[in-house]
Amino acid sequence: MLYGLIHYNAPGDTLEEFLNYAAEAGFDCVELQIGDLWPDRGDPEERADEVRVMLEDRGLKCSSVAAGNDFNVLDEDQVRAQVERFQRVCELAMIVRAPVIRTEGGAPKDECPEEHWVEAISNCIIECLDFVEDMGLILAVDNHGWITNNPDVLLNILEVVDSPQVGTNLDTMNYRWYGHPVEVLPYIYERVAPWVKSTHFKDGTGSRGEYRGAALGEGEIPLEAAVWALKANGYQGAWVAEYEGPRDQSAEGYRRCLEWLRENT
Repeated sequence: MLYGLIHYNAPGDTLEEFLNYAAEAGFDCVELQIGDLWPDRGDPEERADEVRVMLEDRGLKCSSVAAGNDFNVLDEDQVRAQVERFQRVCELAMIVRAPVIRTEGGAPKDECPEEHWVEAISNCIIECLDFVEDMGLILAVDNHGWITNNPDVLLNILEVVDSPQVGTNLDTMNYRWYGHPVEVLPYIYERVAPWVKSTHFKDGTGSRGEYRGAALGEGEIPLEAAVWALKANGYQGAWVAEYEGPRDQSAEGYRRCLEWLRENT
């Protein structure tokens, strides 16, 4: 069983400092941002190889890479640009041996109204399937933002794509942030659990502007229900923490998250 954290709101001003913290704190793996591998200047492949060595030197694995894509597009040129960029992301992820690409659905736009969200996002994913399958990668569509935090929309996308290479990332807090009541969350976790390929275990209280992050077990999220749903569906991926409490408390916050994961998964 692998326990990880994401490169977000974590200790360290540089990637190297973040990885030092992850190894020292006892984590097994990390989720990297695409910016960690794809610098504004320089050779991305060379940078990705440097990161691979940094991981190996610290005994860490890369559980996933966050693609930072936006698939909620209909225009053919925009679709082509997104797919080409996504292929480059996947190629860089292969260098650091990441098995999963955490994939955004996308942002709402006037040119892609709500009734076309499923069509747009699923079409972009399908356009990526040939190279994703050739590389042996998994896409985990995140429940993030305004579109895929609606489980009906998310599951509809996954059903249209209909590929064993494509599932979802379960962020335990985001459904609450979106506005779903706490008491509904166990039902949502059960619905999405068969599709889960990666995780962000995150706790906190409130939704939208009232949201406040917390270490695992210290907020209102029914995390045990998420664990139960995943185990009942044979989840084999990494158990990854995301801490969104105060930045100056992130070192201790992530350590408490790791302790909770070890005790409860």
